[in-house]
Amino acid sequence: MSDKYRRVRDIQAAPPAGPSVRQAGPTPVKVIIAALSVMILLVSALGYFSVGRLGNDLASAGNLSLGGGQGMKGRAADGATDILLVGSDSRTDAQGNPLSEEELRRLRAGVDDGEENTDTIMVIRVPNDGSSATAVSIPRDTYVHDEDFGNLKINGVFAYHKVAKREELKARGLTDEDRIEAQATDAGRQGLIGAVTELTGVEVDHYAEVGLFGFVLLTDAVGGVDVCLNNDVSDHLSGADFHAGVQTLDGAQALAFVRQRHGLPRGDLDRIVRQQAFMASLVNKVLAAGTLTSPAKLTDMGTAVERSVVIDDQWDIMSFATQLANLAGGNVVFNTIPVTSIDGTGDYGESIVTVDIPTVHAWMDELLGEDEAPSEETDTPEEATAAPLPGVDIHVLNAGATAGLAGNVGGWLSEEGYEVSEVTNALPGVYDQSQVVAADPSDPRALALAEALGGLPVSASASLGPETLVVVTHDDWNGPLGDASALPSPTEPSVGDTVGTPGSDFGAAEVAPEIDAGGDGPRCVN
Repeated sequence: MSDKYRRVRDIQAAPPAGPSVRQAGPTPVKVIIAALSVMILLVSALGYFSVGRLGNDLASAGNLSLGGGQGMKGRAADGATDILLVGSDSRTDAQGNPLSEEELRRLRAGVDDGEENTDTIMVIRVPNDGSSATAVSIPRDTYVHDEDFGNLKINGVFAYHKVAKREELKARGLTDEDRIEAQATDAGRQGLIGAVTELTGVEVDHYAEVGLFGFVLLTDAVGGVDVCLNNDVSDHLSGADFHAGVQTLDGAQALAFVRQRHGLPRGDLDRIVRQQAFMASLVNKVLAAGTLTSPAKLTDMGTAVERSVVIDDQWDIMSFATQLANLAGGNVVFNTIPVTSIDGTGDYGESIVTVDIPTVHAWMDELLGEDEAPSEETDTPEEATAAPLPGVDIHVLNAGATAGLAGNVGGWLSEEGYEVSEVTNALPGVYDQSQVVAADPSDPRALALAEALGGLPVSASASLGPETLVVVTHDDWNGPLGDASALPSPTEPSVGDTVGTPGSDFGAAEVAPEIDAGGDGPRCVN
């Protein structure tokens, strides 16, 4: 993670998250969630026999400079495996073989325009105990800064780096097209890995790339997937023509279902929600009784993965399968990074999705359980017992116009023995009064802190962890004040935290609903 973002990556940047939702009850093919085949590989392992066979047949990628301090069997030293999953609209399979005319017809893919964008980008975290899988989607139009190429959409990073490497190799006199393609593709992957790490703050341990046709093959392999729509839809551009309610889609129909974007109020964000709901239903079906015990279905699923998946050459898939053997559908969760607008403007007038980097880092830390624990060197059991709220991590934010207010409040808290992690400024427009923010507004610790500060109201934010409290100071503050000199100076967000010009649709970062793969039926979507 870049040092310039570390000091401002606290939870102040993340407003209350959206509701948690359980599973219940010729447009260019640019945003198809071809990631399904890898997701199934991750959460089902395809049975030990199938995975063992696939271990020798999957296409692999090397020279990716993957980090994270991996230990034995590819498991990261930080207690989890972080996987970057990308999907493309390639007209070839993972082995480089062109798709047949019949396969292209089923995809409704049209003519290949020659672009090499990676339009599905997800970060998947799996703890080493295999207890859960958290998938985080990154919108394809997210505007980021690349050290080599300046500001651009994240789905173009791969192509920029690949083309530049290809030109460099040819300029050096290399003529072997296979070598040029391999090295250029590696450069594209490395560039994308770096961009995702900078955006999310997550060090990538493994890399998986999925081709378009795997989506159709996987859906058909499991016998179709159930979806639910709130209303009838008919969109000739995507081919989506479905009735309201629950229905079972085959592979080609599923492609149209996740491709549709016209008529969705939040554009690609709503389409991502639809795609995630579909993936959750697919995962649910794969984990259900009968799918993993059917030799025919396992064979078809294995074929789908072989034809569509490329993984890094350091990944021990057999070990990973064992790690995930007992994963339950309810512990497979899908999220989307918070964004500040979907109608922003890039440097050349292009439509972009804008994000606030500290917001994304803080949200990812909270979601993936990376909040810093109290130091064992400074917090002995006796000291923790003496603290007013032992083990509670407090952030103080200044949301008003009174300069130094948060620092003085943080100074008083520190003088009284509270653990103050950071004092900084709140993002404009997020808070309109002084308050204490907690994951659970009825938490006795939050209530006690609010009372100590003069009877502040307590509000809820689902993005906070149970050990984190936020004190928001505003111009209405009438609580205690102390000496801020012992505290770090309030930090301002660094220039460049938001790339591009934000639009007018959100302002503060908006968090999409969380979807999991548990429950008794598909989640209904628009």
